[in-house]
Amino acid sequence: MLTVLGFAMIATFLVLIMMKRMSPIAALVLIPALFCVAVGQGAQLGDYVIDGVEKLAPTAAMLMFAIVYFGVMIDVGLFDPIVRGILRFCKADPVRVVVGTAVLAAIVSLDGDGSTTFMITVSAMYPLYKRLGMSLVVMTGIAATANGVMNTLPWGGPTARAATALKVDAADIFVPMIPALAMGLLFVFALAYVLGRRERRRIGYLTLDEALEPQTETVLVAAGDGTKGATTGSGATGAGHPATATTGSSGSGSGSGSGSGDAPGLPEGADEGFQGLDPNRPTLRPRLYWFNAGLTVALLTSMILELLPIPVLFLLGAALALTVNYPKMADQKARIAAHADNVLNVTGMVFAAAVFTGVLTGTGMVKHMADWLVGAIPAGMGPHMALVTGLLSLPLTYFMSNDGFYFGVLPVLAEAGAAHGVSPLEIARASIAGQALHMSSPLVPAVYVLVGMAKVEFGDHTRFTVKWAALTSLVVLAAGMLFGII
Repeated sequence: MLTVLGFAMIATFLVLIMMKRMSPIAALVLIPALFCVAVGQGAQLGDYVIDGVEKLAPTAAMLMFAIVYFGVMIDVGLFDPIVRGILRFCKADPVRVVVGTAVLAAIVSLDGDGSTTFMITVSAMYPLYKRLGMSLVVMTGIAATANGVMNTLPWGGPTARAATALKVDAADIFVPMIPALAMGLLFVFALAYVLGRRERRRIGYLTLDEALEPQTETVLVAAGDGTKGATTGSGATGAGHPATATTGSSGSGSGSGSGSGDAPGLPEGADEGFQGLDPNRPTLRPRLYWFNAGLTVALLTSMILELLPIPVLFLLGAALALTVNYPKMADQKARIAAHADNVLNVTGMVFAAAVFTGVLTGTGMVKHMADWLVGAIPAGMGPHMALVTGLLSLPLTYFMSNDGFYFGVLPVLAEAGAAHGVSPLEIARASIAGQALHMSSPLVPAVYVLVGMAKVEFGDHTRFTVKWAALTSLVVLAAGMLFGII
């Protein structure tokens, strides 16, 4: 009974958000609450929610201060050279833009934190996607999938969890998997090329000069100054390039702030202008560039070395960045207010997800679902438990947290494999194959940073990304089997 209700709850949630019948926050709260009552445990709902909130509170705190920190770094111009470098590489060609998104997401993912990766990637690429009229779900899908492959780094989380759960060395899991993971990353780059070609056919091709050419009567808006600007005129011309009009909005120079409305007479779909490279925004602090760069490197290094808990590191980093870059209290309040929209949306989503995970775990649905899946494995598949583990890692890491899968399900799979001579290392390696899909799970807080900053509906992101992310995971698994790693 709990197994059926667990799958029904997840299916109901996914259907409603993909059909846009409910907002993700409402669905994450109301659907599990209804199912909790349906299983006869409504009286325990409060306890389940509090347990979920307690487990996710550190994540929410980390995201809150990480958004403020990287928002300030965007405001002061730390990432402007990266944006300019990517623009020079992309040359306003949609193919290069999408491939550049994949490369940037993969490189930034080396820090092991998905939220950081998405904040930097979206901040750099969002203005270019908007200016060229490219699909934003392509950006979020490629970024999430590339980060999912790189999430298997030993300091990224899943590999360490697998090593801990099965009492093996993380290096023995990760190092042999490098060729398979490299194939997965190459597949993401190839996918980016294909999707870029599709975007080029849809919107045409602009030169870099045309993409950066200011339109008639353009008013560039400084990041977070609370003013508005409107753009009128014909914009860049050429086949496949409709006239574009834009409005400025409050928020960071990355376009991550909330829109404040369109000016009268703007065409449908008008949005933030190409603000990412505005060299005159008043929030810039060029004299402090190397301080900010050093602070960021120190923060990421401390995070990798685990000198302090990540929420504490970002809390200290945000406080120091605000104090040094904006000594005046009024300026600090203005920077915090400029990023408050993102903070509220993302942390609100995390605490809503706490209801979902709390009910899934507290009612026993997750355990029953996992036991049913393990029990459904035919006895003849015992010698192939590594392959079975890899295949199960796709749906299980999508529908439950990494902690639930690696500490709850993986030991059972490893025990079943051991009875047929399959080593725990093979099981552990196969278990990380599904991470490309996991990063787009509604239970991953970082994905809400991605879709929130990109202003993409979570349902649209899910519909577009799941098929490509699942295919990427299967490529990693197939490569592992082909190379004899799994």
